[in-house]
Amino acid sequence: MKGKMMAMLLLTTALSVGCSNENADNTVQKTQETQETQESVDIKELVNDYTVRNEVAASASITSSELIVTDDDENVTTYDLPEDEFFVSIAPFVNTTHPCDIHSLTGCQGELVEEDFNVHIEDSEGNIILDEVKTTEANGFIDLWLPRDGTFTVTITQGTKETVSEITTFEGDNTCITTMRLE
Repeated sequence: MKGKMMAMLLLTTALSVGCSNENADNTVQKTQETQETQESVDIKELVNDYTVRNEVAASASITSSELIVTDDDENVTTYDLPEDEFFVSIAPFVNTTHPCDIHSLTGCQGELVEEDFNVHIEDSEGNIILDEVKTTEANGFIDLWLPRDGTFTVTITQGTKETVSEITTFEGDNTCITTMRLE
């Protein structure tokens, strides 16, 4: 089990390096894995704190099922995400983007920083999940919590520019969307 967790950690680190300015060390010198429960941590608040830099860590990435935080001493703490909600972070762009699958809260940087966008999200049955103005954070991303196990049409507009994409929120799906180009 510990070997499986270590392999997942190394895979997550390798994937998140593609969208970060952090240096990846291929060897983990010291790993302390702990599992925090939902009762002891407000996971949504913690994720937001890493996004807005109220909390700092050597790295913090978020998969479809957990938040993985590595401190400066390379101790790893994992937090389960809510069973009924899926985290996804979207970086709309005009000119510059980067490949990303697993969102790095401490490393991913989008092009359009602290800008307002109209965000409209519908599920596969046409129900409106979200229809409001959202502002990208200092990292250029819009963080969203969507229902799990669904297919959604996301429309993002800014002025006369628009982008539309279908995203899914199933186990193993991407938490980092960097393919929505405003045209």
